[in-house]
Amino acid sequence: MNLFVVGDAHGCYYTFKELLRHWQPATELLVQTGDLVDRGRYVPETVDLAVDLSRRYPAQTVFLKGNHEALMLQHLGPAGPHPGWLRWGGRSTLQQYRSRTDLLAEHLPWLASRPLLWENDALFISHAGLADTPEPLHEDNPNGILWRRGPLLQIGKRQIIGHTPTPDGKTLFDAATDALYIDTGAYLGRGLTAVRLSPAGQLLETLTVPTRRRDIS
Repeated sequence: MNLFVVGDAHGCYYTFKELLRHWQPATELLVQTGDLVDRGRYVPETVDLAVDLSRRYPAQTVFLKGNHEALMLQHLGPAGPHPGWLRWGGRSTLQQYRSRTDLLAEHLPWLASRPLLWENDALFISHAGLADTPEPLHEDNPNGILWRRGPLLQIGKRQIIGHTPTPDGKTLFDAATDALYIDTGAYLGRGLTAVRLSPAGQLLETLTVPTRRRDIS
């Protein structure tokens, strides 16, 4: 089964929905790199779409956790509040959920259960990637799998990550570490991108849809 890997959606519901029209659930595994929440205008709708797809296609979908989901869960959990999350898009997310508390109550446990990674023999997909750092899978590690900025570790597999928006709305490949960056800055108006890959990691196709203005303005 091929893979259809989607970058950070950040509340850009209409853009996300359009890109998903290119996904072929009968023959492809959908993997999304996290950061469904914050910054865009339709966070509850974006998360609800992901929840619905995960229920309808449990064997063909993987929605990973991003750092924004982790911060949201911290803010609304027993360790909260987290003022940094409010500054980084959380305030708008809370406002969008204000009249939809029932939906928030449904979404929070689903977001909390998101895995940090998906991998096979050739591919390693996560939000921010693996670097040469102690405890790379610790969610609070500033150089870990949810937060890393900068070069990644060559792990003998191709890493596919989101998290760090590319500067020009195009994917970025680092041959030295065999890492493909697919966050093309949807919330910045640059477009949302998916890559179609073979199970062996071969890049078959790159698809980018322009950000819908209603999602961000």
